[in-house]
Amino acid sequence: MTAEIETDDAGARAAGPRALARQRRRRSAVRFWKQYRTHRSGLVGLIALALFVLLALTAPLTVGSEVSGVTGAPGEPLESPSGEFPLGTDRFGRDLLGLLVWGSRVSLLVGLLAAALSVAIGTLVGITAGHFKGAYATVVMRITDWFLVMPTLVLAIALATVLSRSLGTVVLAIGVTSWPTTARLVRAQTLAVESRPYIERAKALGGGHRHIMARHVLPNVMPLVLAQTTLMISSSILAEATLAFLGLGDPTVVSWGGLLQDAREAGAVSSGNWWYLVPPGIAIAVVALAFTLCGRAVESVLNPRLGVAR
Repeated sequence: MTAEIETDDAGARAAGPRALARQRRRRSAVRFWKQYRTHRSGLVGLIALALFVLLALTAPLTVGSEVSGVTGAPGEPLESPSGEFPLGTDRFGRDLLGLLVWGSRVSLLVGLLAAALSVAIGTLVGITAGHFKGAYATVVMRITDWFLVMPTLVLAIALATVLSRSLGTVVLAIGVTSWPTTARLVRAQTLAVESRPYIERAKALGGGHRHIMARHVLPNVMPLVLAQTTLMISSSILAEATLAFLGLGDPTVVSWGGLLQDAREAGAVSSGNWWYLVPPGIAIAVVALAFTLCGRAVESVLNPRLGVAR
């Protein structure tokens, strides 16, 4: 095995530095997957996510966009589950199974985009605060502390109330209110990285601030950022469902939180129409749990000292 690796490295070096870098990235990916698949909970979460993503991607073929139309609904309002409608119908007579599948597209998309925005802001703030220090770091971290002590959901509700009701507003409301945790973690990692000798050598050789942060600090904090992203997605999906349930989502699209809000308005709780409430709630819980399991497994692989249980 060692001889094969040395042969591959020799061939990659002969082909050039880019080929050598690709070879090392492929080897790192293979090593990561070998360690990740030893975490049974992480594999369960990954399989569950793959199924939901497959449902979301194939929704236009399996259920079609017309499933969300109120006019021409195929059933009667609030029909209980049957052979024709496995999950029953909503208050307009629409097939709840089709709505559940179609709503996965919005819920997953908003969760991914909001988590990406949140982690991007937190990474930028954390790296710059850890690199520049001084007055800039003091001011930035005090702002971060203010966001930390304020309830994230309350801030998101306030922002979603002020802006127009759309998916972009929901993504923005979640993203700009949930970054402080990432900023704190990335700043701590940045301070640890910048204390290493090779950072001093890079500065002595004339490396500027942008070079230090982009070429030396960012690659070293990326494992933490990746793990934090997977964990943030589950929180973002729950936040989107909460905003939609409170009537602050986009009323023109179907999401799992929007289905719960429709069920509340239809009086599903008091009338005992459990099929209107249970499937969207279970879908939200399963996806959030799956992302959490994947995030914990990624965290354990990238930082084995955490000792995350398998």
